[in-house]
Amino acid sequence: MKILGIESASVTASAAILSDDVLLSEYTANYKKTHSETLLPMIREILAMTSTAPEELTLIAVSAGPGSFTGLRIGAAAAKGLAYALGIPIVPVPTLDAIAYNLAGSGDVLCPLLDARRGEVYSGLYEFTGGEFSVIREAEAVPLAEQVRRAEEAAKERGKAVTYLGDGLPVFRDRIRELTEGRAHFAPAHLRDQKAGSVAALGKALYEKGICSDAVDFIPVYLRKSQAEQEREAMGLSIEPALDPETKA
Repeated sequence: MKILGIESASVTASAAILSDDVLLSEYTANYKKTHSETLLPMIREILAMTSTAPEELTLIAVSAGPGSFTGLRIGAAAAKGLAYALGIPIVPVPTLDAIAYNLAGSGDVLCPLLDARRGEVYSGLYEFTGGEFSVIREAEAVPLAEQVRRAEEAAKERGKAVTYLGDGLPVFRDRIRELTEGRAHFAPAHLRDQKAGSVAALGKALYEKGICSDAVDFIPVYLRKSQAEQEREAMGLSIEPALDPETKA
């Protein structure tokens, strides 16, 4: 089984190839270029470097959100196009689940964070129990202070500490230290951010449980409406579907 992993839900762009339980290649960049510039070249590079023909891919695991609207759409478009052309399924991998999966086997409560703007974070709570990955609280958009409170309560109930991770940490690290009075643990830089290898590995586990989608049906999970949609609704404007250029309907 060869799995192409795609991560583009936030600032970090990443692509990986997992062959059974061997990570053949992972290409990750967290820089200023847009995903439209980086993602497809990354995929081409790792296919070439591992001498993998696209036809050898069994499935595509893609970070499915929440996250940046633009980033998620770019990743979804790449996954859908490749899956449709190759006739293979897509495994939608929840973005925050995949970030937590970076720390597989950890004894802490895991709290991945993405900056959702407007004073909120995209976040969930996770743990590994007996080697099994489990969701304590599903992903949602929530104020940072509220999520830190939830994480601390969940950790206290289980007699554990909390480890925070995700590419929201550079924005929120100091505030988390204040809110936790210095108790917080932070993932190291090489395990902190989104990684396509984790998307592929968790995607494999989900696929083995029968979770997958075809290219036509897959859509990202946004959790909330885009800023443009919210602004239009606030102005009392409806969002009309685009007209078909041939039928005008």
